[in-house]
Amino acid sequence: MIPRKRPETQKTPKVVARPGSRRSPREPEPAAKKPRAKGPGPSRRYDSGCLWAGLASLQVPKAGSSIVRVLHQHKLGEAAWPSLQQGLQQSFVHSLAAYRIAQKASPFDRRATALAWHPAHPSTLAVASKGGDVMLWNFGIKDKPTFIKRIGAGGSIMGLKFNLLNSNQFYACSMEGTTRLQDFGGNTIRVFARTDCCNIWFCSLDVSADSRVLVTGDNVGHVILLNTDGKELWNLRMHKKKATHVALNPCCDWLLATASVDQTVKLWDLRQVKGKDSFLYSLPHSQPVSAACFSPDGARLLTTDQRNEIRVYSSSQWDCPVSLIPHPHRHFQHLTPIKATWHPRYNLIVVGRYPDPNFKSCVPYESRTVDVFDGNSGKLLCQLYDPESSGIISLNEFNPMGDTLASAMGYHILVWSQEEAGP
Repeated sequence: MIPRKRPETQKTPKVVARPGSRRSPREPEPAAKKPRAKGPGPSRRYDSGCLWAGLASLQVPKAGSSIVRVLHQHKLGEAAWPSLQQGLQQSFVHSLAAYRIAQKASPFDRRATALAWHPAHPSTLAVASKGGDVMLWNFGIKDKPTFIKRIGAGGSIMGLKFNLLNSNQFYACSMEGTTRLQDFGGNTIRVFARTDCCNIWFCSLDVSADSRVLVTGDNVGHVILLNTDGKELWNLRMHKKKATHVALNPCCDWLLATASVDQTVKLWDLRQVKGKDSFLYSLPHSQPVSAACFSPDGARLLTTDQRNEIRVYSSSQWDCPVSLIPHPHRHFQHLTPIKATWHPRYNLIVVGRYPDPNFKSCVPYESRTVDVFDGNSGKLLCQLYDPESSGIISLNEFNPMGDTLASAMGYHILVWSQEEAGP
């Protein structure tokens, strides 16, 4: 008799995910509010095919699932791409527990006001100061950083962007009244806008390498659109007060977001701008707004006010926030405004904390941490803190690879990376 073959069974190895949070014991963060859309009927859906239409249907894996299990399920066709992406995000958040300050520099005699990562070199960073100085720092090598000295008092650089068509050049807007393109040799290549008035200066800028346009805003609410050859396309007063931030959508660069201390954020279609009232949406806030940043996929907008609220808007309905995240980051005159930013690869928000005794969840001796939030739920996932660098961290930005974080803390530049495990 031929022996019967026993059927093979596959057992999926059970992997236990260990939490990796470094948070110190403290009261829980207030849950992000989920406001309802005003008015009956269906909400306005995506106006452009270039915006990710699957955002509203994310499938989030169970809390106990590991990246190994999610990858195995995706290989078998049992897990959709959003589930895989969420699993990768969870793995990255766990790795943040091992992040430490790997490099620290204090090159300026005034506080840092802007920073930008090199588009091609993940260990190269450009930082600007209130005195107008600029440092190009490759912290992966021991060579002395490139340093450009400017005028000092009154030369504060408010916006800084690498030229994606020539990474040896950068765009800058400053309180000396210019928005310009210059190289790291200190040479000014082109001046795009000039105020010729000591009471008016430029405080925000963004550039689209694909569309070859530059947009810059000043301290009285004017926003100027130019092409990268220097030709002015229009100059309009879009806000009643300072235009603190301008941002072009990375996927639809005709979509512009402007933020202002007049407590509004406005969205504009650059192809249809005819005047100050030709905006697509006006998003009112309860406080002046320091920043409005599109997510890397262009489907979300992140705003930071100057008091205690971070908002997330979605392209499915730009005029109604999907999350209101309570967070202490109040502003005062001698502090570089705290701005929340997106992680370049995951749906994560990173922002510096400035504890406020009047904030609901404030506890005695609360640390000035770098906070990482989930971009979907608004939940606080992780906090980075170094007791030897305990100042207020105003600016935070991950490099394009998403594995190294640069922070500006007063005069100091901090570089966070994962601490390598010992042998």
